[in-house]
Amino acid sequence: MVVAGFEPFDILHALDHLVDLIKEKNPKGEVQYKKVVKPEGNVAAQRLMKEVFEVRDTFPWRGFGYVPRSAYKFKEDFSFLDAEAIYPCKYEENTPKGCLCGMILQGKAKPWECKLFGRACTPNTPVGPCMVSNEGACLAYFKYRVAP
Repeated sequence: MVVAGFEPFDILHALDHLVDLIKEKNPKGEVQYKKVVKPEGNVAAQRLMKEVFEVRDTFPWRGFGYVPRSAYKFKEDFSFLDAEAIYPCKYEENTPKGCLCGMILQGKAKPWECKLFGRACTPNTPVGPCMVSNEGACLAYFKYRVAP
């Protein structure tokens, strides 16, 4: 992973750096956008995060189920801001039958491998979340007709 800026040179520089990391078989995260992003990150923001939040024991992620220590919650002193505590609701993941969205989100399947993709599941009749969101993998594959 390479953190990059938005200017064409920044993007090209980051891509060049990614190619080098791939060729070297050296997976890691690095910062290319050094004029804005510092290796130590935003120290002030990190300080505020530590003051206001703590790591949750577990959290339900769509398509992944419960993942330990993968999300934050408000600390007790800030619980008055916690919409989850103010408006309690029960988490239920209802994956429609035949939908491979969870597998697609995990990189274990491609959209076209789903039997619903492009048939029962289209942007006008989405079955799972991967076709609903503008950032969804299935919607992108459908929109740009990307297939093997």
